[in-house]
Amino acid sequence: MLLLGGASEIGLAIAGRMVADGCRTVVLAGRHPEAMAAGDKQLRAAGAEHVEIVAWDALDPAGHAATVDAAFAALDGRDLDAVVLAAAVLGDQEAFDADPVAAAECIATNFGGAASTLLVVAERMKAQGQGTIVVLSSVAGERVRKANYVYGASKAGLDAFAQGLGDALVGTGVRVLVVRPGFVTTQMTEGMDPAPFATTADAIAEAVAEGLAKGQHVIWVPGVLRAVFSGFRHLPRPLWRKVAASR
Repeated sequence: MLLLGGASEIGLAIAGRMVADGCRTVVLAGRHPEAMAAGDKQLRAAGAEHVEIVAWDALDPAGHAATVDAAFAALDGRDLDAVVLAAAVLGDQEAFDADPVAAAECIATNFGGAASTLLVVAERMKAQGQGTIVVLSSVAGERVRKANYVYGASKAGLDAFAQGLGDALVGTGVRVLVVRPGFVTTQMTEGMDPAPFATTADAIAEAVAEGLAKGQHVIWVPGVLRAVFSGFRHLPRPLWRKVAASR
């Protein structure tokens, strides 16, 4: 498997769950090799026989094909069965308001760079005739709040792209699983007040494993958020502003 965002806590939890299910080769892709060293050790301890670290920068689309090539090379001719996209920049809305360049980089990382890489992945998986792409979206993209609308917009774009990609791949042997977690307690959210129905990286990993086993296309973690956001989606905007401001 290939983990895009090789230092991501959620991504590593999913990779660890896949290793427990029999995956023996994991390729960690990211900008900082030193940040992925701990994940290397973690996955080897979990049972992975081979862990490869490769360079991947979401903001460098010209290099995305090389990253995917390196992942396939690490497999020594075997198929790449799964790709997990777990890279994301959360950022701070007030900081984005003051620095539009940083806001643009957040969107380029979370959406543009992800889309570019997954298009390369999809073509390679279509050529081999099988594979699964797991995309970490977010409920933040379901209905964007003013408190984090740059991040939310980036996830909304990614979610729509992933759904479209999944539809385009029907009949090729390749499928896409979109994962929509709520607030996740990780280092990235440390110091933030947890939102209702907060979850963990391990819970997401278990939900992904179950979703893959059932052949699902979209999962929410926890599942209750599907109903919650079904209601939120239809609230009049003035009422949504009040509800979102209280969360």
